Amino acid sequence: MKKRILDSFAVAFVVSALATCALAASASPLKWQEPKMQQEVVREVRHQLVMLPYYSVFDNLSYRVEGDKVILEGQVVRPTLKSDAEAAVKSIGGVTMVVNNVEVLPVSPMDDQLRRAVYRAIYGESGLPRYAESAVPSIHIIVKNGNVTLEGVVDSEADKSLANIRASQVPNVFGVRNNLTIASNGK
Repeated sequence: MKKRILDSFAVAFVVSALATCALAASASPLKWQEPKMQQEVVREVRHQLVMLPYYSVFDNLSYRVEGDKVILEGQVVRPTLKSDAEAAVKSIGGVTMVVNNVEVLPVSPMDDQLRRAVYRAIYGESGLPRYAESAVPSIHIIVKNGNVTLEGVVDSEADKSLANIRASQVPNVFGVRNNLTIASNGK
């Protein structure tokens, strides 16, 4: 009887040790893959947002990935774009929660006229039209109540300044905030 109890404890100890080893072995690849999985989620979120059919030069969508949660931010002209962005991001594998902080810009015929005028000023003359060649131009023009914000990426400080000058010269623009960033040169 004593031998049987000792054998039972020995078997239980071995099973417990094997289960612990198996659990530890399966847990370490997950920790190793977590940053890689997060990079894939970041890449897929960007892809899904850029592929939205009504995402344009007059919208700005940004995001942060915190584990399995994605936080959407920015400004859009159409309310449907806000909900489309949330739906697209929710469909990504590995995303369990989406916080949608995207602002829908107020409807304003004056702002619509300013959007078109600033677009022509920035992309219509020499120097900056190359930024309009992609499906979603890299300089985004956000207009809210007569104030212009430039968002996106340009190649040089000169291009950033030129975009700011051209936007500032458009009549009826109250102010320009230049949030353009300069692309890194691989450094």
